[in-house]
Amino acid sequence: MNRCAPAFCTAVLVGALLSGCVSTVSGTALRGQGGGPVPTDVARLDESDLDRVLLSSGEVNGVMGATGIRVTASAQSLSDNSDGVSDIDCLGAIYGAEELVYGGSDWTAVRDEVLQEPDTDNEHWVEQIAVLYPSSEKARAFVEGSRTSWEKCSGTSIDIDNSDVHSTWKIGEANVSGDILTQQSTQRYAGGWGCQHALASVSNVVVEAWACSNSIDDEAESIAAEMLANAAKK
Repeated sequence: MNRCAPAFCTAVLVGALLSGCVSTVSGTALRGQGGGPVPTDVARLDESDLDRVLLSSGEVNGVMGATGIRVTASAQSLSDNSDGVSDIDCLGAIYGAEELVYGGSDWTAVRDEVLQEPDTDNEHWVEQIAVLYPSSEKARAFVEGSRTSWEKCSGTSIDIDNSDVHSTWKIGEANVSGDILTQQSTQRYAGGWGCQHALASVSNVVVEAWACSNSIDDEAESIAAEMLANAAKK
């Protein structure tokens, strides 16, 4: 039985089909190290800074407790997977870098990368996203709006239908009390395959991360925290 990251088996980046699906693989990912404090007084970033906000493949491997993860797709635009989600109000809780979710928030640039093992039995799936805004106020406003939508989607089940792929995901309770929003989702009938979603802002940038494996914990939060730290290095 194949497993997928939430709806990612059919997401398209730069014209390439992203396969977030894996078959059952043994092994346990190392636990994430937690979010830590969000940097403050960070200088305003430009589009040229977005690439360095993203983690390297080596850093992602370190967080995920893996060695073979690498970038398999990247984009400088948002995606549209709204047609395949059973509850459009939960699109932002089950997908990253979505046009409908970010629409109207005045974003100006985006960097989006998917990382995984390059074989068909990939044990891990990661997406890291950095979205630029004209001001820190705009970036914070997007995160604040996401708090509400993530909470509303807590405890619900979402059906994903794209092409020949169907999956059902149980969305867990959202942890929106801190600066880094987190939420976990598990795929039904997939033997424990699940993902953590994390979202935060620093200065005029929103960072978003997905981390998926058979034993997911706080890896997405750790990735998002490292992205925030990278943004503060300007």
